[in-house]
Amino acid sequence: MKKRALYPYFFVVLLFDACGQTTDKNITTPLTNSFTASLVVDGLQNPWGMVFLPNGKILTTEKAGKLLLFQNGSKTEITNLPNIYVRGQGGFLDVELHPNYNENGWIYFSYSSSEGNESGGNTAIIRAKLVANQLTNKELLYKGVPNTRKGQHWGSRLEFDDKGYLYFSIGDRGNRDVNPQDITRDGGKIYRIHDDGRIPDDNPFIDRKGAKKAIYSYGHRNPQGLVKNPFTGEIWNHEHGPRGGDEINIVEKGKNYGWPVITYGINYSGTKITDQTAKSGMEQPVYQWTPSIAPSGMTFVSSENYPDWQGSLLVGSLAFQYLERLELKNGKVVRREKLLDGLGRVRNVRQAPDGFIYVAVEGKGIYRLDPK
Repeated sequence: MKKRALYPYFFVVLLFDACGQTTDKNITTPLTNSFTASLVVDGLQNPWGMVFLPNGKILTTEKAGKLLLFQNGSKTEITNLPNIYVRGQGGFLDVELHPNYNENGWIYFSYSSSEGNESGGNTAIIRAKLVANQLTNKELLYKGVPNTRKGQHWGSRLEFDDKGYLYFSIGDRGNRDVNPQDITRDGGKIYRIHDDGRIPDDNPFIDRKGAKKAIYSYGHRNPQGLVKNPFTGEIWNHEHGPRGGDEINIVEKGKNYGWPVITYGINYSGTKITDQTAKSGMEQPVYQWTPSIAPSGMTFVSSENYPDWQGSLLVGSLAFQYLERLELKNGKVVRREKLLDGLGRVRNVRQAPDGFIYVAVEGKGIYRLDPK
């Protein structure tokens, strides 16, 4: 599946010059690669989420509604999945392991769900166990409401912090003027819960009447990157802007990240969303991309396998079909580098327990970056 409905072709054309390169001059392409890209899993259409199980197994979601297990070149399709509502950008989305997976076996999933009284769907979070190639012990932990038939902005990334809290994102679901700034509504938020779905007593809006108690931060558009910084323990996210204004943020308790009151982006038509890029009480991004790269997936590099990259942030680009390396210094982006240029729409990137970087590319599969 290669749907691009939310990234219109006329928009992409505006961001490229006659040679087909991004017009953003702040990114460089290395003269020589310090790695080779080896295709370790092929034949995937939209590998949205991936995790690494013991014994070299890779568990991958396909947005169209499949869960696949790969080991030594063999593929097994996992059964007994939740009921998945596939629409637009929605489907079977992220997957994450419990930090103590080897002891308790819990696996966490985000997906588009039609559960509820309204037609359409919204983002749901479950946990389950993998037994004999099927999901068992399925438990619904959170379901966004209300359902809507809009197909965009499900968010859906998952991440655990050092204290064992689970963070997840739900995009604004295409209702930017209502959801992101209203803490009584789901959408345009990042949430924090216990591993069993309970709401932490110290969540920022736990005592606010009418508020969604699981909300941790708000004012987001469509976060499709969520990762723990292994050096600081902070949770970082990135999110799609409209035309321009993709953002990287450090997620902080109770903070408002501004969408759509402040943004560096504009409407796809070229008209303004707002005149404001900053406002008191609203957070500024660590970094913003204009032109938009359409970011999806991200990981910090802490592995000794890539000594020149340690401390860098890797982000996939859907629009320009490359992997971006952002070099950081004191929490700020000081250099950008384009990797795997033209390989395809990079949907996800993760550093595995073996220290290697794995990159999921739509229509192709999963690549491992092998240092030379």
